[in-house]
Amino acid sequence: MPSSVVPPDLIPPDLRAQLRADAAELEERRELPYKSVEAVRSSGLGGLRVPEEHGGLGGSLAELFRVVIDLAEADSNVAQALRPHFGFVELLIGQGTTAERERWFPVVDSGALFGNAASERGTAHPGEIRTRITADGGDFRVDGTKFYSTGSLFADYVVVIALDDEERRVRVVLPRARKGLELYDDWDALGQRTTASGTTRLRAVRAFADEVAVDATGRQRRTHLGPYYQLYLAAVHTGIAKAAVADAVAYARDKARPVQHAGVDRAVDDPLIQHTVGETAALAYAAEAAVLRAAQEIDAALTVRGDDGIAGLEEPLHAVAVQVSQAQVVAARAALDAGERLYDVGGASATLREHRLDRHWRNARTLASHNPIAHKARVTGDWLLNGTPPPLNGFF
Repeated sequence: MPSSVVPPDLIPPDLRAQLRADAAELEERRELPYKSVEAVRSSGLGGLRVPEEHGGLGGSLAELFRVVIDLAEADSNVAQALRPHFGFVELLIGQGTTAERERWFPVVDSGALFGNAASERGTAHPGEIRTRITADGGDFRVDGTKFYSTGSLFADYVVVIALDDEERRVRVVLPRARKGLELYDDWDALGQRTTASGTTRLRAVRAFADEVAVDATGRQRRTHLGPYYQLYLAAVHTGIAKAAVADAVAYARDKARPVQHAGVDRAVDDPLIQHTVGETAALAYAAEAAVLRAAQEIDAALTVRGDDGIAGLEEPLHAVAVQVSQAQVVAARAALDAGERLYDVGGASATLREHRLDRHWRNARTLASHNPIAHKARVTGDWLLNGTPPPLNGFF
């Protein structure tokens, strides 16, 4: 699949319809969307980025983010829950050893999903790790507690980040059923309520050598994984913005009443409503264009490789990280704006809980809290004004 072509219908229409039909009710009941995730698994999209030589579809990042936007428009919780899975595949592409790729790509191709257990609460800064992995005979032992374990309750494997005795960051890929690995559905945020982003406890969990790998970067150089993970958030925001605009249009057509002083008989003829829908739609359009353009830029940067497959990437990826930061600013603002202003279309009756329209703003606000958008804008300005590269902490 060439990166210059982004097919509009990578997701079967019936899959999108299924996810969209269940999204609002599942979130209202806070019921995890197991059937929806299973439908995505069955579609084979989980292997979209796996290289063709490893049995996958060999899709580009532009194609992946086209899929993420469409998934998020149907159900942003499902799209977010799959972020760790696609992220693990991306890690194998960008940093995996030959042995890791031969070990895990066939597992992905078989339909397995991968969840996340990286972030922890109670540390001085997000991203700091206290979970430990220690040698135990010929194997390893993992102990610790994680939070924000997005997607793990839907997954077959959980990717854990821990520190070894040399204080190196280590990733451990554990089967969900491994003894001592405990997953809890205790995520209680105001939005993105069904992403299964709760607690993971690891109590003397045994890990084997082929499940363990040292982080090759040590956060000393930039790879495409930081921009990838951040652009994923922007893609989900874009899907939320598009969904909010679609709901605003539907409400205006089917339910809204014009105010008496608008001078029209139908809400769809009210200039204020027309302006609101048109402006929020324009912002969603801009967000979508920005995300897909940034994805194509990452694709292009990944063609700049040295003999080791890595050297030569860092400099173009500084610029790419800035482009992704700009896309994040645009997408977050588009989603938050659309989620708020759809009430200018619907009026007071639109606030009734039976319509479940508040989920768009709540979901957008929750996602925007992952990384302060103001820092994205500041880093962009510092790059343009002073040539200062973005930080190397994984949030850019």
